[in-house]
Amino acid sequence: MISSTRSARVKRVAGLLRSAKARREQGCFIVEGVRIVSELPGDMAEEIYVSESFLTSPENESFLRALPFYEPAADFVFAAMSDTKSPQGVLAVVRQPSYRLEDLLKAGGPAHLMLLEHLQDPGNLGTILRAGEGAGITGLIMSRDTVDIYNPKVIRSTMGSVFRVPFLYVESLADTVSELKRRGVCLYAAHLLGVQEYEKEDYTADCGFLIGNEAGGLSEELSALADRRIRIPMAGNVESLNAAVAASVLMFEAARQRRCGSRK
Repeated sequence: MISSTRSARVKRVAGLLRSAKARREQGCFIVEGVRIVSELPGDMAEEIYVSESFLTSPENESFLRALPFYEPAADFVFAAMSDTKSPQGVLAVVRQPSYRLEDLLKAGGPAHLMLLEHLQDPGNLGTILRAGEGAGITGLIMSRDTVDIYNPKVIRSTMGSVFRVPFLYVESLADTVSELKRRGVCLYAAHLLGVQEYEKEDYTADCGFLIGNEAGGLSEELSALADRRIRIPMAGNVESLNAAVAASVLMFEAARQRRCGSRK
């Protein structure tokens, strides 16, 4: 049992929680909580830690038996390793997956992509990934300056979708958009100046949606590269939606059309 907060393993976990640079250099990130650890693919787990009180609770026996391995830690040590105010008592060091653009396009059906430019809010990113899984997206593409997907707040918001939806960061989102267009993917920019209302387009073929920064929206460069600019009509005095809400509206409209076979 780990009984000191000076342990190298404790310091490693703390570093991975705090630092995106550490996560990049080590190729690992932290997941915390019973649900997400139980959904963790076995080949991704590098280390698993459980608190002393979690270990000795009879109600956790079946969960513990299902784990491939784990290391106990004293409760005060586990608290030092945790990113939450009320730790559930289990966390894991996880190897980062690696995807290529081809992985996001080989889904056995039409591509359904989300492309994010300079998104900064961890909750927005996590919500988009989670909602994207529910809407059946085939992948998520992000500009390099988008918030780190392995940020603990993002991970919590994904509720395990981070394990199941392929994603990648790209150095040039504009170049990736051009490449997708060459491959026949029709790209739609969510834009306040969009002429066409979003539900009047057809998303049953290969398509992707461009979502911009929470404060500034899409850059003009990226908007100009889109095949269409679309808008979500607003009632009342609301000018626009939160980035995650707007993305969800578009993703689920594409999902609805694909279930029904058309936009009608």
